[in-house]
Amino acid sequence: MLKENVLIYKEKSLLEALQRLNNVRDVSRLILFVTDENGAVIGSLTDGDIRRSLTKNADLAKNVFDVCNKNFLFEHEQNEFLDLQSYRKKDIKMLPILDKDRKMVKLIDLEKTKSLLPLECMIMAGGRGKRLSPLTDSIPKPMLPLGDKPIIEHNIDRLISYGITKIYISVKYLGEQLKDYFGDGSKKGISIEYICEDEPLGTAGALALVEEFKTEKVLLMNSDLFTNVDFEDLYLDMVKNGSDMIVASTEYKVDVPYAVFETDGERVINFQEKPSYIYQSNAGIYILNKSLIAKIPRNNFYDITDLMENLVKEGGKLSFSPIRGYWIDIGKPMDYKQAQEFVKHIKG
Repeated sequence: MLKENVLIYKEKSLLEALQRLNNVRDVSRLILFVTDENGAVIGSLTDGDIRRSLTKNADLAKNVFDVCNKNFLFEHEQNEFLDLQSYRKKDIKMLPILDKDRKMVKLIDLEKTKSLLPLECMIMAGGRGKRLSPLTDSIPKPMLPLGDKPIIEHNIDRLISYGITKIYISVKYLGEQLKDYFGDGSKKGISIEYICEDEPLGTAGALALVEEFKTEKVLLMNSDLFTNVDFEDLYLDMVKNGSDMIVASTEYKVDVPYAVFETDGERVINFQEKPSYIYQSNAGIYILNKSLIAKIPRNNFYDITDLMENLVKEGGKLSFSPIRGYWIDIGKPMDYKQAQEFVKHIKG
């Protein structure tokens, strides 16, 4: 929703306010924000405020300023993490973000926005997807349909729900299809910029082609994932641990079909019958400090695992955070079929 649709000048009438509210769609609460002659927000006005006023005095010509709530809750524009939970506890549905002059920057619908993470994101979408051929012979893997939209759009919509509004997409194979579909991102209320790989650059090389990330931490993820990963948990774990990079992980279970011996030389001192081992494995989602990108060679093939390895060797802090929801890496036909069945049972 455009913020201009919810702004109303203080001298407008209650009748006009009702007409405006009647045209508001797809929001968690019907609300307008009252502005002064400089465009500064000075109050909030709900349909309930208007009803209470009309109950006392049935005057639809009254100015909205006389009725609005002048002690409304808002937040100032900032580049730091903003915890929305305190507002949810107060049953706030719509939270305006104001600049230093109290002009509205954006309006946050707390029913639709899970978080406001101070992150820009790059989605790696340039791969050929040979294992999914012939499906990917004419369609790039990220654009394969999953339910009612492409695989990559599920990820973009989830990023948006966490307040991420600047997304870079690295493209190579059939990249024009992604550009044609998403454009500059404005239809989704975000900004999308495309990083074109003339030659394959691996899973991290495209990061070095971005002129400047505006956030101190950057989210990097593969485009062919189907997951409900909690990006806020991942971000907060990184901050709490003081990590230079954090990797989302998923459990990988290995079942050994035989007895496994614990030995001392040639002597068996213990054994386990058909044990299972669970490992934390790389889930293809990372948050890293922007400063690490300077270590990535420009226009050279470079995997994120290379950066991880060098970080550990240099004494930096690499941590992991398990995904507590679902995660499917759509690399093979069987994975794609599993995701197609799974998406049928997901609400919203």
